[in-house]
Amino acid sequence: MDAAENEMRNHNFAEKWPQLGVIRGTVYNQETGLTGMIDALFPYVAATFAAFYAQFWRVLAYPVTSGQRVFWLYLLSSMVFAYWVYVRRSKASGNSPRSLRSFATFLFPKEVWSHSSAWLDVRYFFFHQVLGKLLYVIVIAIILNGTFQWVTGGPNLVKATQTVPSPTWVSFVVSFGYMIVVIAIVDFVAYILHYLQHKVPILWEFHKVHHSAEVMHPLSNYREHPIDNIAYAVGTGAAFGAMMGLANNYFGYLPSMPEILGVPLILFLFNIAGYNLRHSHVWLRWPGRLSMIFPSPAHHHVHHSRHPDHLDKNFAFVFPMWDVLFRTYHMPESDKDVEFGLYGQQGESEYSSCWRLYYIPFRNIAAKQRAAPKSKDDNAPSNPKA
Repeated sequence: MDAAENEMRNHNFAEKWPQLGVIRGTVYNQETGLTGMIDALFPYVAATFAAFYAQFWRVLAYPVTSGQRVFWLYLLSSMVFAYWVYVRRSKASGNSPRSLRSFATFLFPKEVWSHSSAWLDVRYFFFHQVLGKLLYVIVIAIILNGTFQWVTGGPNLVKATQTVPSPTWVSFVVSFGYMIVVIAIVDFVAYILHYLQHKVPILWEFHKVHHSAEVMHPLSNYREHPIDNIAYAVGTGAAFGAMMGLANNYFGYLPSMPEILGVPLILFLFNIAGYNLRHSHVWLRWPGRLSMIFPSPAHHHVHHSRHPDHLDKNFAFVFPMWDVLFRTYHMPESDKDVEFGLYGQQGESEYSSCWRLYYIPFRNIAAKQRAAPKSKDDNAPSNPKA
């Protein structure tokens, strides 16, 4: 904030954004009683505008950022897996010889890209990642650091990461084990949150936004409501912060995780194993029981399917074992019954714009609250089963 104030005073910001300077100057020239308030608020408005501007460029850099799902290497690996599926289907149907043009048609089918849902996901990707992502980043940073400090009673997370022991085979074993345990625990918390999002009516209204996609491509992954993002930030952030704090207390330092391109090894493998096909039309199922150990794109296709047999199945993200343990796992041999979208939806979807993806959950919740029968006895238990 201080930097924004200094920049404003030096007129650097006004040079970059003359339209804001014009607005501010107009207010000053009116010599109204609002001048002092506008003068006080302007640095904050300017800093906010600059933050959104910087976030916009970060979003454009997603394809070259290894921590993002649409990193070019993950997209490329997904194309390789898609080509393998394409070859197998071509052989099975006898449609050979194969060509680059026919593969492109398979990869970008007309039935997907002629659908309004596909292009809404493209628009929403930029809208939500610029507008909503900043809030998510702020919340998860506060939760992570706050939980870590609460568990350790010591320094903040930034200072803790600066204490790193000399690398030895023992420290590598510790780091590898730490990675598996932490990611498994955080994934279990994410599984519970995901389950609740489908079972708790209010949470489902927000999560329904993600399931409203009628066709899918990699950017459909980002069709999420901000409340969904905040729920995951609070839940997984607290779990991650607590696990880091416990590890710091036990080992006397915070172990680092084995990484590839700055991404924890397990998550890198998760992303490069066809992650971007999870939100796509390409059915890829690992053979045998392997799908129970490591998630295949087909595992998530079933979760998004509105077929009655597929409802409330496959909640896990990284480890399908949670679905197996809690009997929510389902994996058909083929995708013949898989159809994306909301169960019971008929006609054109009302989730038709970026604004409506944000607004509809609040509208539906308010409508349900108004329609709820009033209790005759204000002191009666709120739980109907009580």
